[in-house]
Amino acid sequence: MHGKKYTAVKAKVTVEKSYDLKDAIAFLQANKFAKFDETCELAFRLGVDPTQSDQNVRGTVVLPNGSGKKVRVLVFATGPAADAAKAAGAEHVGYEDLVAKVQGGWADFDVAVATNETMKEVRKLGKVLGPRGLMPNPKTGTVTEDTAAAVKLCKAGRVEYRMDRNGNVMVPFGKLSFAVEALVENAKTVIAAVQSARPAAAKGIYLKRATVSSTMGPGLHIQIKEAAVA
Repeated sequence: MHGKKYTAVKAKVTVEKSYDLKDAIAFLQANKFAKFDETCELAFRLGVDPTQSDQNVRGTVVLPNGSGKKVRVLVFATGPAADAAKAAGAEHVGYEDLVAKVQGGWADFDVAVATNETMKEVRKLGKVLGPRGLMPNPKTGTVTEDTAAAVKLCKAGRVEYRMDRNGNVMVPFGKLSFAVEALVENAKTVIAAVQSARPAAAKGIYLKRATVSSTMGPGLHIQIKEAAVA
């Protein structure tokens, strides 16, 4: 059940309308009612078959204006790679000690990075990190020897996205307090990234629908052109 404030804002939204991206973001800013700085999010309905592994959609995108979130980075590494991660600002760096700590239920981090060498032990954390979307993966740049670059990207505004079992992708793209122009630029970057992640096996309309919302605000369908592929 939503409260009176949400209901009042929702009543201003024309459900059948597809809004211009800039107008949709401006609407959310003008009608915000939460007492905290809400996160803005893009939700996509994709024209793929989620049951087919060759139609899975996931990846990362670096937001040009940052995410507005303080990202806590954990790095599984040893030797020079560990030193580089610490110098780049990673909050937690280690190997066996951190693997054991995570196995024990500790989860005080937002992103996990690992070197190829440490993955032999980190793989054991699949059941712990997998469901939370935190498992290091080469496809998202979180399994790498260049730990310093990975840490800097995570902290600069790199966000990871992955399709759920219903064919939906949700990607945060900044805070509601950002300037409209900054949010529009971030959102366009996200849209382009999701478009470029189209699986070769996907047929027909790929981006079926896109919606912009904030943490507490309603969703607004936005204009997005997508050509069909036979």
